[in-house]
Amino acid sequence: MLKMLSTQLGGLLQKISTSQEEAIEETARLLAQAGVAEGTVYFACFDEMQAIENNALHSAEPFTKLKPWSKDTKLVSTDRVCIFTRHANDPQALELAHSLYDLFIPFAVVASEKAEDSGEMADLAYTYVSLGIKKGLLPNDAGKRIVLPYSFAAMFVYEAVKMSYDEMLSND
Repeated sequence: MLKMLSTQLGGLLQKISTSQEEAIEETARLLAQAGVAEGTVYFACFDEMQAIENNALHSAEPFTKLKPWSKDTKLVSTDRVCIFTRHANDPQALELAHSLYDLFIPFAVVASEKAEDSGEMADLAYTYVSLGIKKGLLPNDAGKRIVLPYSFAAMFVYEAVKMSYDEMLSND
């Protein structure tokens, strides 16, 4: 079972790598706008995606110019936000997306659905990265699909965005 899990996770990451490369680069570029200006980068992470913000703030290599986002955060035009959510139709994430859109604050979204299946979320976002998770990776004994690695896949996207972001900031 472990070998199957390893194979499926490797396939998921490869799929994200090939199908979302441009969106990941655009997301890094968007966040770098705040990084090179007087702005701040915020990650708005919902449910288990909170792991992304924790890693970005407290890891050995923290994300430069990142501050924790909360409902009380006062944004300015030079700030950039990246929303990490399991699903694009999450009510809290969608509420934030509408608020950012209305404030003319460009933002990125990382969610499981493909952009064309995300409802209005991809239309509101400046950039949209799909994790491509539709169902569990493995079948269990009862025939159900299990292992929904949302935060695992989002961490991979985060690391890819961070590598490009750091490179962009170091070139300035």
